[in-house]
Amino acid sequence: MSGPPVRRIINTTNAPQAIGPYSHAVAAGDTVYLSGMVGIDPSTSALVEGGIEAETHQAFKNIKAVLKEAGLEYKHVVKCTVLLASIAEFQKMNEVYATYFKGDYPARAAYQVVALPKNARVEIECIAVRTQ
Repeated sequence: MSGPPVRRIINTTNAPQAIGPYSHAVAAGDTVYLSGMVGIDPSTSALVEGGIEAETHQAFKNIKAVLKEAGLEYKHVVKCTVLLASIAEFQKMNEVYATYFKGDYPARAAYQVVALPKNARVEIECIAVRTQ
């Protein structure tokens, strides 16, 4: 009989430091759960300027850094949740989002929320699975 999956904490200096008491990601077995990422530039700790498109690009740069630290890439992502300050910006976010995944897209949900940390316009969290 095997025991429970090993839980491994994943953090990187190449993504913004956590705003609260959480890790960038947690691996449980072959599944990696990434915390939500907003468009904060890790070199300045400030939200990038340029609107929803720039914030979405930066959020994905931050996601890439965490995936890399876990030994993964975008192709390992199986599910994303996108939180938007305004659903009216969905199309602009979606155009940027589509550039980060090729072919078989991960499952996704997108919601409008009342507010996001640091007054961000978008936050994206992902679940990735390590494949053999």
